[in-house]
Amino acid sequence: MATYKKTGSKPKKSHNSKIEDESTTAEVFNTLDETASKSEQWIIKNQKPIFGILATIVVVILGYLAYQKYVQAPNEKEAADELAFPKAYFEDAATNSVAADSLYTLALKGTDGKYGFVDIASKYSGTKAGNLANYYAGISYLNIKNYKEAIEYLESFSSEDELLGPIAKGAIGDAFADINQLDDALDYYLKAASLKDNNFSSPLFLFKAGNIAMKLEKYSTALDVFTQIKNDYPTSNEAKNIDIYINKAAFASK
Repeated sequence: MATYKKTGSKPKKSHNSKIEDESTTAEVFNTLDETASKSEQWIIKNQKPIFGILATIVVVILGYLAYQKYVQAPNEKEAADELAFPKAYFEDAATNSVAADSLYTLALKGTDGKYGFVDIASKYSGTKAGNLANYYAGISYLNIKNYKEAIEYLESFSSEDELLGPIAKGAIGDAFADINQLDDALDYYLKAASLKDNNFSSPLFLFKAGNIAMKLEKYSTALDVFTQIKNDYPTSNEAKNIDIYINKAAFASK
């Protein structure tokens, strides 16, 4: 009967090999001990500046939280309360064509010891209400045809709102259009159209941009924006008769 020898069995480590492994392990642990010891020595040596930095960070954080609670929050409430007064005049002006200029002026300058938009924008510049005051001031100045101040205040306003941001940019375009700075008007209308993509402000300001481009004889630009209205915003008000404007721009560009 045949017998087979087993092959591939794991060879036993020699005594010398065991000693080498133990020596290597010991070296690793010694290196780690030395590194830890050096780190501890460095920390001990530099503990004052380290604790100083940590203390500074803690003080900054606590200071920020205290500022938010005891300064910023009260300022926000106070500014919002102040804003209600000129807003009432602003809203009256928007629906009262007879005394609109006087009402917008009262909204801007204030009366009876109350702040107007100009003062609120300055005094509460770091608040949400102060930022909104820039918007209302800009629109008020635009309505009383004080275009330089309108542009200044509207450029100071910022918003991530879907409509308010584009409307402010577009109002700057209106101001430039009214003073016949048509290249600037075109630039701001295009910015307003692309700021937030929606079915109201985008086609509205593209349409204004197209008309300004026609006046500037930039017919290819006009054709592009009129075509964009037709393709991207077919249900908008501006798209209803847009083929007429597309044909005009196409004919003029030949």
